[in-house]
Amino acid sequence: MKRTVLVTLVAVSQLALVGVGVAPQLSARVNGETVLLKVAPVDPIDPFRGAYVVLDYPDLDPPDDRWEDGVSEYREDHLFIVLEERDGVAVGTEWTHRRPESGLYLACAPQSWAADCGIESWFVPQDEALQIERDVASGHAVAEVRVDSRGNAAITGLRTD
Repeated sequence: MKRTVLVTLVAVSQLALVGVGVAPQLSARVNGETVLLKVAPVDPIDPFRGAYVVLDYPDLDPPDDRWEDGVSEYREDHLFIVLEERDGVAVGTEWTHRRPESGLYLACAPQSWAADCGIESWFVPQDEALQIERDVASGHAVAEVRVDSRGNAAITGLRTD
């Protein structure tokens, strides 16, 4: 009896950990507001992860060169990028370590090269990856991103003209 209870507790705790791990993405997809962000390609294929496009968001970079020479001046654990709509796409207007009290923003983790907001990879079928990379490289692509009230974000689509 004790062994059954122990196994059940371990199984339930593992399921709870999975839930905690995917909660931000699920929250953004279910409760988020849709915004469009301009994208640029970085890398299309990884032999271990499959076909995907690594995306860069030029309108989310700070206006000053805080990631110059691969060293970030954002040394805190969290970075919040306040979003504002301009010409139909969202752009970053403020970069802060304090969670904004209102408005739309992204909750990110500063890295040495850029902010990691959880929207940097878009997975695609192998046969579509090269064409999507070309479309994104043309400069006419936007990512459709859902952002919830806590700044969690998830890519829901990639549009190319």
